[in-house]
Amino acid sequence: MGKEKILHLVFGIFGNATGLFLFLAPTVTFKRIITNKSTEQFSGIPYVMTLLNCLLAAWYGMPFISPNNVLVSAINGTGVVIESIYVLIFLIYAPKKEKGKILGLLLLILAIFTTVALVSILAFRGHDNLKKLFCGIAATLFSIIMYASPLSVMRLVIKTKSVEYMPFLLSLFVFLCGTSWLIYGLIGKDMFIYIPNGFGCLLGTMQLCIYAIYRNKKGEIKKLPSAEMGLAKSNYFQNGQS
Repeated sequence: MGKEKILHLVFGIFGNATGLFLFLAPTVTFKRIITNKSTEQFSGIPYVMTLLNCLLAAWYGMPFISPNNVLVSAINGTGVVIESIYVLIFLIYAPKKEKGKILGLLLLILAIFTTVALVSILAFRGHDNLKKLFCGIAATLFSIIMYASPLSVMRLVIKTKSVEYMPFLLSLFVFLCGTSWLIYGLIGKDMFIYIPNGFGCLLGTMQLCIYAIYRNKKGEIKKLPSAEMGLAKSNYFQNGQS
């Protein structure tokens, strides 16, 4: 095995480890939901959207779509299971109106994934390059959307001058995860991996910079509407990509 392949494998494994940490980060939130038997002001939308991202990324990493990306499928396949559990818990404890909204969104994202999968198999049969391009664009688009989700909490930090809902370890692992997959994609010369994760690396860097600026400042978090805080927390504590 050449040095390049070894590095590709190492950064893929490291990306899996950091990605798993990010997928498991919301367990604290869901433990609270189960204990209180209420979703409170948390939004279920980020978890449903992350499920779609994981489905598309896992599909893109399959050998018959893009060779040498099994590690991408591994972490995102794990993400599919974890996010499905989060969505199920949210559906159990959410109010009736919110439950209907999340269920409708869930059906929509499953329809999107099914469409992408069927089109890639049926419409691009025998055209491997076009199949990879189609699936790669879909996966990249939603990966960038997921990486952008913490922008709401970054705005909250700047607005309140409080890092209460942007813990250092989460910001660090967003940076490490994005960086790992960025390097993995560059080594593998796969633009559909290094482009979205380059964006993730940049956002992770921005989060660490914002944390450094506001970590010792007294915030005014209680002055914000609870709905705004709930959405920001949901957007941040679900973040985990590859």
